[in-house]
Amino acid sequence: MTDQTNQSRRNAMVGSAVAVAATALSAVATEAVAAPAGKVTKTASVVTTRDGVEIYYKDWGPRTGQPVVLSHGWPLNADSWESAAFFLANNGFRVITHDRRGHGRSSQPWDGNDMDHYADDLAQVIEALDLKNIILAGFSTGGGEVARYVGRHGTKRIAKLGLISAVPPLMLKTDTNPDGLPIEVFDGIRAGSIKDRGQLYLDIASGPFYNYNRPGAKPSQGIIQAWYAQGMQGGFKNTYDSIKAFSETDFREDLKKFDKPTLIIHGEDDQIVPIKAAGIASAKIVKGAKLITYPGAPHGLTDTHKDKFNADFLAFAKS
Repeated sequence: MTDQTNQSRRNAMVGSAVAVAATALSAVATEAVAAPAGKVTKTASVVTTRDGVEIYYKDWGPRTGQPVVLSHGWPLNADSWESAAFFLANNGFRVITHDRRGHGRSSQPWDGNDMDHYADDLAQVIEALDLKNIILAGFSTGGGEVARYVGRHGTKRIAKLGLISAVPPLMLKTDTNPDGLPIEVFDGIRAGSIKDRGQLYLDIASGPFYNYNRPGAKPSQGIIQAWYAQGMQGGFKNTYDSIKAFSETDFREDLKKFDKPTLIIHGEDDQIVPIKAAGIASAKIVKGAKLITYPGAPHGLTDTHKDKFNADFLAFAKS
């Protein structure tokens, strides 16, 4: 076989590969053009919302298991739920956790960092995965997201609800919410975010979030560093805007729409979201809610009291 013949065959092979690639690219381009505007789409780990925001999610456990959807706190991401998610998945549940817009591995849009958008993003994740008969629970800010989801989207797809160390009904002190925290607390968090966000996050994680500032506490550097790493992965403006979202949003009307079995768990020594204005107040609004309080427990009880929390949540999920 001559060199000229070999060259001709190589040219033919290259030409065929280029033609196949061109055809494939043309098909992709045609599909992209043909895709309707505002359609919710998904891949194995990302749901793209109607306004173009990419929401990262994890889908653990058997696909035949009852779905448990868990919403995380500020300024964290889905990783903050990994202990409970792993436990529940190993007990037969299909567990979905997502990074809120502007947090973790999700997009960092300049606008839309508010509870209405958070709730609508959650609804679109649920829609994209076609989840039904869901046990829907939120921790801290995630509890607000869950409440607003119910307020805006109802409970058609929901079987049970959970509010864990959650911010509802309203964190901010007002004339109608005298047990809330003064605006100066949240202004201080905003100021700390602008001055030195990294140091603010270290101070929160190594102090009041897990009650590591209490006498006799034994801080876990692993937990502190994990909290810090998750927080710093979030967008600067997104986490800044979210302070207003979790502190000033009034969820009282949303809670009145809860019509499924609801579990409320709150630490009695929660320094971040004080129990009187949060867990206890929510339990008074949600009809038939089951309130479990943990004596001496901090805000981050899903880590510090993980064995008790996992057992209590599993019992509720299976009830």
